[in-house]
Amino acid sequence: MDTMIREIANRLRGMREILDVPEQEMADATGVPVDEYRILEAGEKDFSFTFLFRAAQRFNIDMTDLLTGESPHRLGYTLIRKGEGLPIERRAGFRYLNLAPFFRGRLAEPFHVTAPAAPDADTCQITLSSHAGQEMDYILSGTLRVHIDGHEEILHAGDTLYYDSGRPHGMVALNGPCRFLAFVIAPEEGQSC
Repeated sequence: MDTMIREIANRLRGMREILDVPEQEMADATGVPVDEYRILEAGEKDFSFTFLFRAAQRFNIDMTDLLTGESPHRLGYTLIRKGEGLPIERRAGFRYLNLAPFFRGRLAEPFHVTAPAAPDADTCQITLSSHAGQEMDYILSGTLRVHIDGHEEILHAGDTLYYDSGRPHGMVALNGPCRFLAFVIAPEEGQSC
């Protein structure tokens, strides 16, 4: 994992230097203080999904470029078999599998997510994040406690939640792990959510 973090950090620094983007501008674009940005770019701390998503948007590249160093190249269709996908361990205990990492020109980032069980999930403070666009979560199994912009919802298998991901949101699994499909949809050029 540490090797993967360092590789992503090197690609992040390389893109910033190639595009001549100041550290402060990247910190602003990714929503972190400049001191934290420097730590992330040095590979001394793991990245959040939101940070990587925002960095890729700022560079006008696909997130797969940052994660793997390889650009999406598939056109027409791409197939991911059960249990496969590009693994992303980007949030404590959460496991993300990107279900279309090499499809060029994606309009959404589709993920199979496994949220771990949390012993205090029914009462804990949920960590919130936000990013431009919209998101849809479809619960496959388990139960998910979701906080969106001051509101809380409990989702069960078969439930779907669609929301403005620019609003602060976060989630935690209740009563065991929860598996769900998450579709992160970037806004169209010039559109804000």
